[in-house]
Amino acid sequence: MTTFRRFLRKRFFPWKLVIVALIFITFVFLIQREVVGRDLQEEPWLKDIVDKRDAVLGMMMGAVNNFRDAMPKMQIKAPVRQHDTADSKPCLNGYYTAAELKPYLERPSQDPSAPGASGKAFPTDKLSPEEQKEKEKGEAKHCFNLFASDQISLSRDLGPDTRPPECIEQKVKRCPPLPTTSIIIVFHNEAWSTLLRTVYSVLHTSPAIFLKEIILVDDASVDDYLKEPLDDYVKQLHIVKVVRQKERKGLITARLLGAAVATGDVLTFLDAHCECFHGWLEPLLARIAENYTVVVSPDITTIDLNTFEFMKPSPYGQNHNRGNFDWGLSFGWESLPDHEKKRRKDETYPIKTPTFAGGLFSISKEYFYDIGSYDEKMEIWGGENIEMSFRVWQCGGQLEIIPCSVVGHVFRTKSPHTFPKGTQVIARNEVRLAEVWMDDYKEIFYRRNQQAAQMAKEKSFGDISQRLKLRQNLKCKNFSWYLKNVYPEGFLPDLIPLRFGAVKNMGKESCLDAGENNEGGKQLILYPCHGLGGNQYFEYSTHHEIRHNIQKELCLHATAEAVTLEECQFKGQNTHVTVEEKWELREDHLIVNPAANMCLAAKEEHPSLEPCNPADRFQKWTFI
Repeated sequence: MTTFRRFLRKRFFPWKLVIVALIFITFVFLIQREVVGRDLQEEPWLKDIVDKRDAVLGMMMGAVNNFRDAMPKMQIKAPVRQHDTADSKPCLNGYYTAAELKPYLERPSQDPSAPGASGKAFPTDKLSPEEQKEKEKGEAKHCFNLFASDQISLSRDLGPDTRPPECIEQKVKRCPPLPTTSIIIVFHNEAWSTLLRTVYSVLHTSPAIFLKEIILVDDASVDDYLKEPLDDYVKQLHIVKVVRQKERKGLITARLLGAAVATGDVLTFLDAHCECFHGWLEPLLARIAENYTVVVSPDITTIDLNTFEFMKPSPYGQNHNRGNFDWGLSFGWESLPDHEKKRRKDETYPIKTPTFAGGLFSISKEYFYDIGSYDEKMEIWGGENIEMSFRVWQCGGQLEIIPCSVVGHVFRTKSPHTFPKGTQVIARNEVRLAEVWMDDYKEIFYRRNQQAAQMAKEKSFGDISQRLKLRQNLKCKNFSWYLKNVYPEGFLPDLIPLRFGAVKNMGKESCLDAGENNEGGKQLILYPCHGLGGNQYFEYSTHHEIRHNIQKELCLHATAEAVTLEECQFKGQNTHVTVEEKWELREDHLIVNPAANMCLAAKEEHPSLEPCNPADRFQKWTFI
């Protein structure tokens, strides 16, 4: 017994336990053989011993296992790597280097004295008679100075990077990795030089690692140079390809075709007469990498349609604009409200915009289809940008302008293209968006567009059931939410004004008319009544103004010298109607300005104020 105790005191204690356990198990095994060898039926008294034996054996095996687990782990196991999930993408820390951001195509060396070099203007004051004739021919077809464009290099540079320092110094994070993009450019009878300068501009300014392809979508052009010659030319550019629509279907259908064949993660849409400035692409892709439900537009600058001068950004920042809409559903620009200016700390901060122009923007391809792409039953062009603006905001996304991304665009004063089905397709498109997204506020639009109102009444705008289903499936918010949360600065006209329509003079049988391009500060005119709204649409508001609010909120403004249209002083909260803009409509059909105690009269070319005379038919007016 003493020897056994000395044995247990030795330092190899864990091994002692194992040896003792093995001796004991051997002993039990021998007993088992002896017992099992007998027939339990013949000797039932053994059954109780066997049951006890099994219980003891189970206890011993459990003890052995416990001893084994308690032993020190002498071998180190290999680590088990956690594999990335299917949705995650591996990425490196840090920032993309300049070498990684090399453009797809290096710009060739530039002659600083070449026409239009560094984005400078092409001189047009010393043209020969032949050159002037060529210039006029190009302007007639394309509505810009084609002669100037043709003299400028397709690969012209735009001079040094003049963006604000924070834009130039902004680094692009590797994580999350920036997505790839497909550039989609729709064209119809576009000039060769403007189309290819757009293509080269993308190639010279876009990092190769992000530029997947450039897709030129031909909307049934008829010019021969845009057919086989174009196909042959772009072969040398490798990642540029042309897809074609056999018949003219317009911008909306053409963009859907381009999106269908695109293979990039992001769709970037450009017009066919653009030039991209330094570093334009990375900020757009970086914002989408942060939030794929953001639809981003570059800060669009002007390429002069006559001289092709590129208006460069200022290094000191600039007074930015954002998109809006009027109640005739036209797109417009406005200055940033104070709260948006305060929110942005510097030029790298995006600008939230209620609407976007729709010509130049980037969107995640996945989100493009999730959110409903375009309304496929809209035709040709018109209203699609307002429709997408409402839809993105109401369905949980957001629209932003990225100031560090600058793209130049040739803004034409009129379109050189015809509409195969007439301009009524624009009204039809607008009715479709109003019926789907604007709820009861659509009536404000219909009062301003009689053609649209008639289409809505006749239900001649096509089937919108799929678009209404989309709105329901996406659980989109109503238009009241949009006005309150996205565009609270916008003026909301009376849903039910006291009077509305054309204002007809009984003596002259003519109507009040805003006149051409009257954005305020001009006198009204009198013009034969045409019943189409537009320049002859006025509302007598619940605040007793006479408003002409198609594109801008303009009011009849009374002065001693004349009656003019001026920007309305009542703009909603914290503003009031001035006495010059308050009118009373009397039962005897006189329109009186109480402050002047004078009446609106139509004896001359322009309406004026005269002492009130109920017998004078030239002072009697009625809304029709």
